[in-house]
Amino acid sequence: MSLSCRSYLFVPGDRPERFAKAAASGADCVVIDLEDAVSPSNKKRARESACKWLMEGRPASVRINGADTPWFAADLAMCRRAGVPSIMVPKAQRTTDLLCIHKAVGAALLPIIESAQGVALARRLAGVPGVQRLVLGSVDLRLDLGISGDDSSLSSYSQELVLASRLAGIEAPVAGVTLQVADLDVVAHDARCSRRAGFGAKLCIHPAQVDTVNACFQPSQDEVAWARSVVAAAAASGGGAFQMDGQMVDAPVVDRATRLLMSQTGSRPVSLITMNPYFRSVS
Repeated sequence: MSLSCRSYLFVPGDRPERFAKAAASGADCVVIDLEDAVSPSNKKRARESACKWLMEGRPASVRINGADTPWFAADLAMCRRAGVPSIMVPKAQRTTDLLCIHKAVGAALLPIIESAQGVALARRLAGVPGVQRLVLGSVDLRLDLGISGDDSSLSSYSQELVLASRLAGIEAPVAGVTLQVADLDVVAHDARCSRRAGFGAKLCIHPAQVDTVNACFQPSQDEVAWARSVVAAAAASGGGAFQMDGQMVDAPVVDRATRLLMSQTGSRPVSLITMNPYFRSVS
């Protein structure tokens, strides 16, 4: 299991001069955008630029155009040829589209949920083979639902993505963009709220947002120390509930600590596997 991405930075596909800057921003994943950021007249140029970047061995995800657009087939062909590791699928609301993309390319899928229909079918979409994690398309979702205000107005809908992801056993979903590029206090506020709500990462639209987003989704030193203490105590407990610092610790708490350490190391803590059979089934 690889380390989960905390930040996904969009870069317009028809601006290849910006690709290197995006790659150097510290973003865990650069997303070359062939969809919303590119005008119809520049779609071919964007696709060719993305292909060149990927064929040179430089990693990036690609946001393709939707299955109902005239650019879809060419986008898939490029992704297959370039060996793109992951594909962001816009306006995801049909399992058949995801199955088609996965069969054609074999890349990990990041469906963007940005419609009422997408939210309603989130649990089905999360369970499609190849889906790595769901992505909240907050701007378009607000438009589709006729909702104004900040992301808090979407809380009841965005929580469906968190629940769908957990039920499907995939990574925690990715929170939507913050449109205030220069106000990093707003970016931080949005990121912290999303993390508390169960999201595991956030979309970025400018390199200036990346460091703030990474910091907000990175467990603090105190959280890591707590998790290590819980895991060590669990490994020595013989499999039952126990007390630590005056509080009861049982399997769900150990599960939380284990997941936090997994997000840091990319694998389950060895002590739980080798020393405590009771917790081998924690997932």
